[in-house]
Amino acid sequence: MVRKLTYAMNVSLDGYTAAPGDDLGWSVPSDELFQWWSDRVGATGLALYGRKLWDGMSAHWPTADQKPDATPAHVDYAQRWRTMPKVVFSSTISTVDWNARLVSGDAVTEIARLKTEDGGPMDITGATLAAAVMRAGLIDEYLIVTHPVLVGAGTPFFTALDTWVDLDLVETQPFPGGVLMTRYETRR
Repeated sequence: MVRKLTYAMNVSLDGYTAAPGDDLGWSVPSDELFQWWSDRVGATGLALYGRKLWDGMSAHWPTADQKPDATPAHVDYAQRWRTMPKVVFSSTISTVDWNARLVSGDAVTEIARLKTEDGGPMDITGATLAAAVMRAGLIDEYLIVTHPVLVGAGTPFFTALDTWVDLDLVETQPFPGGVLMTRYETRR
């Protein structure tokens, strides 16, 4: 049994996960989309983070449910995020918290090993980490939440590949504001 590895992120229509300066202001989710992401976190067996995205998530979510203006949805997400098992890949930080473990070695080798373990589905987030895993052919599913905005430059969702990767569209779901989730499985 091989664990399924999904690369899932918000993406601008022109293919970026972040605008220049790591600006994510264009990807603020509707309540419905936020709940969908929260439910996804609740169903994730293991989340794989690169350092950059880890820095942002770990700076906000561990205490987001304690803020006076926290909505019930934010409280729920924060609790799910803290308890979800996580692996952080970085050679520049020395410790991680919140049900996470740190891997400073080769990410592709470790993720290939993790895919062979028992457990629920794995989500990889962060374009830099995902690019290495994409080039290695380890991604089983691409989950793209496309926002109707052109940001012009930034961090691309996809990386340059040496060979084509054929995909099958398996699901679409519209969200408010013209946002569209598409899910593709890698054809093997």
